[in-house]
Amino acid sequence: MSNDIEKRKQELRDELDALKHEFKVELPLRIAEAREHGDLKENADYHAARERQGFVQAKIAQLSDQLAKIASVNVSEIMDGVVGFGSEVTLADQDSSMTLTFTLVTEAESNPSENKIAFSTPYGKALAGKKAGDIVEVTIPVGVKKFKIMKLKTIHGSEYSA
Repeated sequence: MSNDIEKRKQELRDELDALKHEFKVELPLRIAEAREHGDLKENADYHAARERQGFVQAKIAQLSDQLAKIASVNVSEIMDGVVGFGSEVTLADQDSSMTLTFTLVTEAESNPSENKIAFSTPYGKALAGKKAGDIVEVTIPVGVKKFKIMKLKTIHGSEYSA
């Protein structure tokens, strides 16, 4: 699983490099070219390039922050056998036959549609430090839900089942 962290770091570096190139090389050329077309008030190419420049600058800042957070993760300091950063957890709802599987990630990487949730979420808070077989209560907007941790795969690659 630490290879996953290295892979993610490299993906972030690659995306950052591409955006920095666009910001420093491609966009200035597009802006200069658009300026040559005359009146900037009604120049759609100029405004589009400036808008893209703002977006790219914000994305660079976001990715830099995300990379810094991931780089600060020391896998050797994460306990094995309990839910922690990078853990993949399968939960069984104690009131239905529904199961949920997701991975705990940094806030910046959180994406519920990809089953990636942050520790700051109700699920993340309830699961932190728990083991396979534990029953956890998660307080969500619709009330309190009880889940059993059926399966846990830690960032170390260890797998545990209830």
